[in-house]
Amino acid sequence: MPELPEVEITARRLDAGLRDAEVDSALSPGMVALKSFDPPLAALEGRRISGVRRIGKMPVIEFAPTDGTGDRIAMLVHMMSAGRLQLFDKRASLRDRTARVLVRLTDGRELRLREFGTKQRAWAKLMAAGDVEADEMVATLGPEAWPEPSVEDLARRIDHPRHLHPMLRDQRVIAGIGRSWVDEVLWEAALSPFRQGSDLEEEEVERLHGSLHVLGDAIEHYEDVIGDVVPDKLPMPLRVHRREGEPCPRCGATLAAVHFAEHVTTYCPEEQTGGRVLKDRRLSRLLK
Repeated sequence: MPELPEVEITARRLDAGLRDAEVDSALSPGMVALKSFDPPLAALEGRRISGVRRIGKMPVIEFAPTDGTGDRIAMLVHMMSAGRLQLFDKRASLRDRTARVLVRLTDGRELRLREFGTKQRAWAKLMAAGDVEADEMVATLGPEAWPEPSVEDLARRIDHPRHLHPMLRDQRVIAGIGRSWVDEVLWEAALSPFRQGSDLEEEEVERLHGSLHVLGDAIEHYEDVIGDVVPDKLPMPLRVHRREGEPCPRCGATLAAVHFAEHVTTYCPEEQTGGRVLKDRRLSRLLK
């Protein structure tokens, strides 16, 4: 799933490539991709793209009014687990089974929301730009994970009897972290994914807060290696996620993992769980 660093670099590259481009037409081949009906996609015709930004893990594309007056329209996009928002030099065929929403430009290019697989979870909404912050998907978000909130705010938000791994992925607690980067954040902080937030000492909360720099580091990495076009698969600078069986980059111990139905939690037993290896997720209660 594209997370904060991946969506941030996508928004930056799209903003540079799309700013002031004029919309020729827009359509939604994905049957359930468009989650709004007012304004309709046809309202984008003739408008110019005024910018692309990110909120949490969601890109926001803004369209200026055609005559310079009136309301701007925003498209809020959630790529879910398998979506990509990309700019192409040519238009997609309507037989392209990955296409969900297409914004066609007068210069022949196309902004395309694509999704791989058959689940069709990626979506887009159109709304007045001034209504974005009030949309339920935005209004319920916690503070951005990057730039990071204050340590006091973070401490307050995680002070609950929940395991850190799912809690940090909860966008209502802190926005932008998902299944990949939560492993990196917790490894950087040397904290067990199965510690409960309410059990953390002050020094541990400070370590967790300090570890959020890995998100900014990833964005800097992408700025160095990603050109004008964001590829389907980004070169994610992950050090532990999905590296089960490899040596820990810090201590050399063998990285371990817990496999769940839709994600994998990777950690260093030596540094994060006191030398204990969790071999079965049903035993997660043993790691406090």
